[in-house]
Amino acid sequence: MRVALFIPCYVDQFFPQIGLATLRILERFENVEIEFPEAQTCCGQPMANTGCLDDARPLAKRFVDIFSEYDHVVSPSGSCVSMVRNHFESFFHNDERYEHLSKHTWELCEFLSDVICVERFEHSFPHKVGLHNSCHGLRELRLEKCSEQVGEHPGKVRHLLEKIDGLELVDLKRDDECCGFGGTFAVAEEGVSILMGADRLDDHLQAGTEILTATDASCLMHLDGIIRRRKLPLRTLHIAEILAP
Repeated sequence: MRVALFIPCYVDQFFPQIGLATLRILERFENVEIEFPEAQTCCGQPMANTGCLDDARPLAKRFVDIFSEYDHVVSPSGSCVSMVRNHFESFFHNDERYEHLSKHTWELCEFLSDVICVERFEHSFPHKVGLHNSCHGLRELRLEKCSEQVGEHPGKVRHLLEKIDGLELVDLKRDDECCGFGGTFAVAEEGVSILMGADRLDDHLQAGTEILTATDASCLMHLDGIIRRRKLPLRTLHIAEILAP
């Protein structure tokens, strides 16, 4: 299968090691022909989230022009994948290229779980890991179960982490609450945003978390800023950095 790697703005500009880790993971699989389209740009999520749809539209069109030729598109960002799958639709009407992309654009963990069907990882990671469920991945991609859901719902991110030798997932008291980032919310409502992040970190501290992980670099950036300012005994790593060999 031809797979395009979509690297979001946050990862490209601030955390390139996450993109490299994602590449190393995908290169493990012989049936995956991975490519990085160099013409790619922002998916338009920041504009759309603030209501500037006219500014997001040309970016959505560019995304479809670039990525529609691939069998699958994979990204280490639940929020950007959700933008493509759930919010591009208003920009396209009866466009077969977008219809294909809406069904074949994946967050890294769901691609590994649902398409590749990973059975095990060869490396070990002997740490207590706390999983932060980012809002877009949780409630729009359904990567994990929300507290408001009834019945069984297999957690795709948790399922992958459990396949790594030595890794111990800690149990949080409230494992589906927002960290307070929310894009421009963290700027417009700075005080509330920081208190929400501190609340999430307190939950991880009481659970014994050593490494805090998530599927979105933006959430981890927000939480890591609070960790560093408060000198908390926690470390953040994107999920790709843990899954990478």
